[in-house]
Amino acid sequence: MAVTALAILVALAVDRLFGEPPAHWHPVVAMGRYLGCTGARVAPTTGQTHRPWRVFLLGALAWALGATLVVVLAAGVVMLVREAPPLWQSLLLGLLLKPLLAWRLLHEEVWAVETALAQSLDAGRARLAWLVSRDVTALTDAEVRESAIESLAENLNDSVVAPLFWFVIGGLPGAALYRFANTADAMWGYREERQGRDWTWAGKWAARADDVLSWVPARLTALLLVLWRPWRMWWHLPREARLTPSPNSGWPMAAMALSLGVRLGKPGVYTLNAEGRAPGAADTEPAILRATRAVQTVCAGALLCLVWEGLQ
Repeated sequence: MAVTALAILVALAVDRLFGEPPAHWHPVVAMGRYLGCTGARVAPTTGQTHRPWRVFLLGALAWALGATLVVVLAAGVVMLVREAPPLWQSLLLGLLLKPLLAWRLLHEEVWAVETALAQSLDAGRARLAWLVSRDVTALTDAEVRESAIESLAENLNDSVVAPLFWFVIGGLPGAALYRFANTADAMWGYREERQGRDWTWAGKWAARADDVLSWVPARLTALLLVLWRPWRMWWHLPREARLTPSPNSGWPMAAMALSLGVRLGKPGVYTLNAEGRAPGAADTEPAILRATRAVQTVCAGALLCLVWEGLQ
């Protein structure tokens, strides 16, 4: 446990100091290349006649092959690292874990949206397009800010809490498997046509796999966001979280909305904390601060584990 706890602290420290590694060394970029290549062969083009069960099976098999490769490679690296002394194990595992999480990049991108909005609505929309997959062309300044804060909350789970959770549960292979599943969901997990291909059945396995692996971490992320807030927020959180189509992303987003006292939503799809005010320019910094405190709580938990191990 001490090796795991120290590795988490190392990974977060490296992330804070150096950010993302170059793309040609980044394992998530490699996962994306695999998914892009196989996805072009799995998902039928729009209007093409196909058998849903066959497309679903191909998507599931392509996902399973990629997941197996990721887990085997991560397990092989762990076997090599295992021969090192505990301190070196922690340092090496922390360095290997770092590319599977991205806290610095996330909060920098969210803050960049607010900075761009201060220049113009068009600049804010353009910057938001780097962060989300939805159409941003018709969003108001409040909706741009809503989307950025929602993305902060959702990706706090996807890019920080969930990889760390699965690292604790399954070591480096667990974190790598989650990151692959989450990347596959981001690239394949659509219920309709996208970029000329029909993902309705091709991406169904990827979407469900991500739902399963994100179920516990999403609720932990929500807990971290409201941990030091009034108990009444805890009471309203499950009701608000169920308003979104996703079984998981609604939890951290609802927690952020309730914590800030703002209204968050996607036009025509859902509204979280409907009685809250529209988010303003002054809400982005508190949102980032709440997410930062959630990450700091994780660090504190890792430190407590180290102290506990030292006392044994």
